[in-house]
Amino acid sequence: MGMRWYFVRCQSGREDSIAKNALLRLKIAGVADVVPQVLVPFERVTDLKNGKKRVKNKKLYPGYLMVQADLEDAEDVRVIKARNTLREVDGLGDFLGTRGEPTPINEVEVQKTLARMSDSESRPQVTIGLHKGDMVKIKSGAFDGFDGVVDDVNPDKGTVRVIVTIFGRPTPVELEYWEVEPM
Repeated sequence: MGMRWYFVRCQSGREDSIAKNALLRLKIAGVADVVPQVLVPFERVTDLKNGKKRVKNKKLYPGYLMVQADLEDAEDVRVIKARNTLREVDGLGDFLGTRGEPTPINEVEVQKTLARMSDSESRPQVTIGLHKGDMVKIKSGAFDGFDGVVDDVNPDKGTVRVIVTIFGRPTPVELEYWEVEPM
């Protein structure tokens, strides 16, 4: 008897409500110990919208849930009941696998996904909607009002290197991503 992680298809855009509904139905059916966890894999990202910085959850695998379950004994009545309960959840599809049998996720991949989720909780990833070559307007700091071209984007630091023309010479300027806006 060992808990393994599996991917289950679900209706895209409804992952959170489907996961909650699945856990509730498993608990009501009395098989929550066979399937103790149903997760929506996500990471926290910071983005800039209308000049405001906000943190939101971004799904890592839209249209899929990660399910921790003990499905090794396919003939066990409790395993059959748990699988049937999951099949009855509105919007939830079947396990990923070959010939109708669930295939567990590689343990290394599970650890990477779970680590990515916990890392993003403590330090949200910055989403910068700029790319090299984009024209931007600087909206704060010493270069407020200057126009420039994005030379480099560093999402880990949340910075953008912009080439600004000062006295007829191109000059690289390192700025926070929220200090510039696309033109």
